[in-house]
Amino acid sequence: MPAAPSVSPPTRRGESKPPPAAERVYTHIKEAVLDRRYEGGTLLTEGDLAEAVGVSRTPVREALLRLEVEGLIKLYPKKGALVLAVSAQEISDVVETRLLVEEFAARKAVPASAQLIARLEQLLEEQRELAEAGDLAAVSVKDRCFHAEIVKNAGNEILSRLYDQLRDRQLRMGVAVMEAHPGRIAANITEHGELLDAIRAGDADEAAQVVRRHVSRVKVLVRGDDR
Repeated sequence: MPAAPSVSPPTRRGESKPPPAAERVYTHIKEAVLDRRYEGGTLLTEGDLAEAVGVSRTPVREALLRLEVEGLIKLYPKKGALVLAVSAQEISDVVETRLLVEEFAARKAVPASAQLIARLEQLLEEQRELAEAGDLAAVSVKDRCFHAEIVKNAGNEILSRLYDQLRDRQLRMGVAVMEAHPGRIAANITEHGELLDAIRAGDADEAAQVVRRHVSRVKVLVRGDDR
């Protein structure tokens, strides 16, 4: 008698299906690049990635193609994928774009709603807790959330989408800065506090000036020009 075909057990109600293999590979590589476990200059091979995630090479290729389009890696046939380092031009472009968006948003935040103030206070406290725990990747994410909340509050959907497109580059640069300049973590938190104080006080000019000093400092630190 032929063996009965194997049937996968049905997904229970309320349980979510696991993400497709290519999505799992994509998430694995992207998170490792953004938090610098895969640093710029690292050569990734399909075989190593397939083994790390527990999949075949086909979904690895799909994920790598997607990441190349996003500008995080460069594919080399029969060799692998090179993790691209953050270039000086990219740093400059990101900082200039952030200044354009965030100075405008800081001014628009005044006068601030009680809801915005409460949310910024919460994010700032969470950043302090993560900094104490030494989780640099999580601190960088929370740092970005703090700024994104102010941008979102401006009510300009086009600017919000533009700012969201900078997310990956901001996170990667943020981790790089904190690894190279550990003292910058406390300084970032202090400057976020100054920005929150200016918004709370209803001082739009001061809020914009804090943003300019804070964001411009990123360019100096990431490029290693700090003295």
